[in-house]
Amino acid sequence: MERLEDKIVLITGAAGSVGAAVAEAVEKAGGTAVTTDIAGRHGVAHVLDVTSEHDWERVIAAVAKDHDRLDGLVNAAGLAVLGSIEDTDYATWKQILAVNLDGTFLGCKYALSLLKRNGGSIVNVSSVAGLIGGHNFAAYNASKGGVRLLSKSVALHGARLDPKVRCNSIHPAFLEGPMVDTILKQTDFPDAARARLTRDIPLGRFGTPAEVADLCVYLLSDESRFVTGAELAIDGGLTAR
Repeated sequence: MERLEDKIVLITGAAGSVGAAVAEAVEKAGGTAVTTDIAGRHGVAHVLDVTSEHDWERVIAAVAKDHDRLDGLVNAAGLAVLGSIEDTDYATWKQILAVNLDGTFLGCKYALSLLKRNGGSIVNVSSVAGLIGGHNFAAYNASKGGVRLLSKSVALHGARLDPKVRCNSIHPAFLEGPMVDTILKQTDFPDAARARLTRDIPLGRFGTPAEVADLCVYLLSDESRFVTGAELAIDGGLTAR
């Protein structure tokens, strides 16, 4: 039997590197990936601005109509911008919090109406920046730290339901792909910054979106049926120090 056989999984940010890898992994594991992203991003089933309540209501209604159920949610949409507390303007702060934290809140809130029918699993993509701070990651740290504790609250709520809805947060370190490339380009010396970040990771390399997707499949599957409210670092040992 496939690990996610017959499971319907909604994925946000599915045109991005992590979201696309999760969608591919879900399908490979026998599930059905319901892919979403903002307008203008191609190759997804539904347009979804995660900061819009109306969009969430529309997409959840479409999933109910098409599948009459939802077994999993992966909140993978996210933005990252460098900036210290002094450098970060208020508009940027609000944008990062809106996408990373408000979008995760809305996803959990509106998806629960379907998830609690048969039970299910929510995976919230946070970051190592939700576990440890950085002097120039003020907004991103705040947003991803919020995702970490929001996930615990959702997990405790879901544990009171019958059937149960589990919720966990995952915390990747730097991953190969456009998001890290964009962050590095914001520095004065991108190549030196990449080399320094790589040295900071005990396993000596960046992670890959596929490795994050594999962890998502585990948390979406029944193999993790006793795992909820957890924060799982996938960081090459970065936070072990």
